[in-house]
Order: sequence, then C-alpha cells, then structure tokens
Amino acid sequence: MIKRLLLVAVVVGLLFGVAGVYILWWGGGSAKAETIVVEEGATLTSLCPGLAAKDLIPGNCTTYRGMARLFGSGDGIQAGEFEVPARTSGAELLDLLQHGQPVQRLVTIAEGTPSIIVQEKVAAVPHLTGAAPLPPEGSVLPDSYGYKRGETRAAVIGRMQAAMTRELDRLWRARKGNCPVSTKEETVTLAAIVEKETGKPSERRAVAGVYCNRLRIGMKLDADPTVIYPVTKGKPLGRRILRSELNADTGYNTYRRAGLPAGPIANPGRESIAAVLNPQAHEYIYFVADGTGGHVFARTLAEHNANVSKWFAIRRQRGEM
Repeated sequence: MIKRLLLVAVVVGLLFGVAGVYILWWGGGSAKAETIVVEEGATLTSLCPGLAAKDLIPGNCTTYRGMARLFGSGDGIQAGEFEVPARTSGAELLDLLQHGQPVQRLVTIAEGTPSIIVQEKVAAVPHLTGAAPLPPEGSVLPDSYGYKRGETRAAVIGRMQAAMTRELDRLWRARKGNCPVSTKEETVTLAAIVEKETGKPSERRAVAGVYCNRLRIGMKLDADPTVIYPVTKGKPLGRRILRSELNADTGYNTYRRAGLPAGPIANPGRESIAAVLNPQAHEYIYFVADGTGGHVFARTLAEHNANVSKWFAIRRQRGEM
C-alpha cells in the first residue's frame, strides 16, 4: 500500500513538474516590448544573458536552454533585428528567433538617380555595415529595397543591380523593335536621357519617340543632360549651361557627337526603359518645355522655333530671363 502511494506521489509530482515547466515555457515574458539585435553566428547560449537582462526569458539561462531543448524545434537562430511584443512567452520568443521575420527597413532610390548619389544614399543608411561601392552608371534599378540591420552596403547595392538585370531582361524580351537601339546597354543609355528630360510619366513614350526618330535619321540628340553629366556626374548643375560646356567633346555631349553618348547618365526607371523599347510612333523630332511641367512637340524647325519663342516669353513673364 505504501509503495503504491509512493508511486502515485512520484507520478503526480512528475506531472506537476512537467506541467509547471510547460506553463513556465508558455507563460508571458517582459511587460514591455523590446528590440533585440542578433549578430550573424549567434546562438541561444550567447544570446541568453542579454535576453535574461531584459526579462524576456522564463527562469534563468540554464532553465531556458533546457526548456528549448525539450520543447523547441532545434533549428538555428537567425541573424537580424527583431521586435519582441510585450508578454511574449519563452516559446514564442524562440520561434521568433528561429522562424520569425526580422525587421525590414527600406532605402528608396528615385528614378533618374545617378550612381554617385546611390552610393552616397546607401553609405548614409544607418544599421548597415561596410563601405558602399560605386555601382556602374545605369546598373541600378530605382525602387524601394528592404534591408536588415547588420547587412552589408555592398549586398544592398548588389540587390539593386540584380533587380535591374532581371527587369531589363524582361523588358527586352517584350520590346517592339521600332527604336534603333541594338543592345540592352544602348537601351539603358537612351532611357537615362528620357528619364532626365521629362518628369511627366505620360510624356515618356513621346520623348522616347523623338530620340528614336533622331537616331533613325542620323540627327544629333542635343540633350542638355548629356552636357551636364560630365560636369557633375549627374548631380544638379545649379546654374545655366556654359557655352564652353556645350562645346566640350566629353564623350557624353550629344551636341558634339552623333548617336548615343558614351554610356548612361543616370539610373533610369522601368517606365523609361519600357518607353525606349516601345516608343510612341510619331514624326516629331523637336520638343521644348511648355511652362506647365510638360513639353510641346514639333515636326519642323520652324514649328520648334515658334514653340521656343513662346517658352522664352513665359520665362520672361516669370522673371527668369
């Protein structure tokens, strides 16, 4: 009888012990939300003292590691930044570190951003590591990119370049073939000019059509942004173009050389690339600002000169001339 009672007591004790551990494992943790940063290669053992200091784990480190071995999946810990909600249990915390989504931050590159500014922008992003390489002009796809705390700047720029490669391949396969650009590289070069010449999305295909028409008849592109690029590497000029700059043979200056410049003058967006590969069909070979943020197009030099006179009159009324 005594042996039976002892056995019952042991079994009950074990059940209560297991139940207690289980309740402890699934019980709520810290009363406030916390942010934790896990470095590459970290383990539960190396993280545990910091977690305990923030009251994020039940019991002590030895108890928590034991419960993790007993109840956990055995998977490794992810690197990254994690937001831990208030009252997160030990079980939920381990699952977050093993399988949860690290905090994603964004860096945004606008259409037409030159590579030197891409480099500066990524270099200024907090929580990244390492130097920001200067990507070749035209190799980055403007977009918003997520990054994790502790990721390298080179890796983020590499994703921007991989995105451009994928998008350019996709658009190239869908091209209509009615613009005289024979390679993807030439496409990006012309798309960068289109990007810099108009900030109005509805005009991109029309502007692309003008430049495609000029290339087709062997007419110089006469694009101001190609004059500015060698002077500023794509940054704003902040003044009027000088006569000496218009006359400079830089390899980019399309007032001096026929055809495309030596390379891209910016990182064009997908819409400008698409515009070059499917330009609007028309006979225009000139365009000038119309005073409203858009442009007016012309087929002949006489029409263009009349449009330029109207634009100059608008600028005089604004006190810009």
